[in-house]
Amino acid sequence: MTYTTHSPEETEKLGEAIAQWLSGGEVLALFGGMGMGKTALTRGLARGLGVEAGVSSPTFALVHEYHGRLPIYHFDMFRVDGWDDLYSTGFFDYLECGGVLVIEWSENIENALPENAVRIAISRGAAEDERVFQIDGLNMEGMIL
Repeated sequence: MTYTTHSPEETEKLGEAIAQWLSGGEVLALFGGMGMGKTALTRGLARGLGVEAGVSSPTFALVHEYHGRLPIYHFDMFRVDGWDDLYSTGFFDYLECGGVLVIEWSENIENALPENAVRIAISRGAAEDERVFQIDGLNMEGMIL
């Protein structure tokens, strides 16, 4: 399914809407360059799952944990370069925890993603703040933003 947003606030609302379709155990693999709205989408997901604390990019920590209706494990794989780096993040242990994994820069770990990962490709639209989200692997039929 494809969704288009026109501001960071709309991107967060998309994340909130997606959160309503999550039941735990999902891996949301985000693909897209710098400034595409990956963290804004994650902020909305967290809010939609009842997380009240602020969400920020885990660039230096590699993973942030948030607790709401479901636990969220927010990874930043920008600096991950190889299997040793990936193992050091604890990524494989988190796959078994039953929470929702949100992975920024999934293109850096594509070969390690589970087969059933929800893939969210984000690209720039026609306008500066417009973003196009191609979401594959999550049935959200009837979703209204």
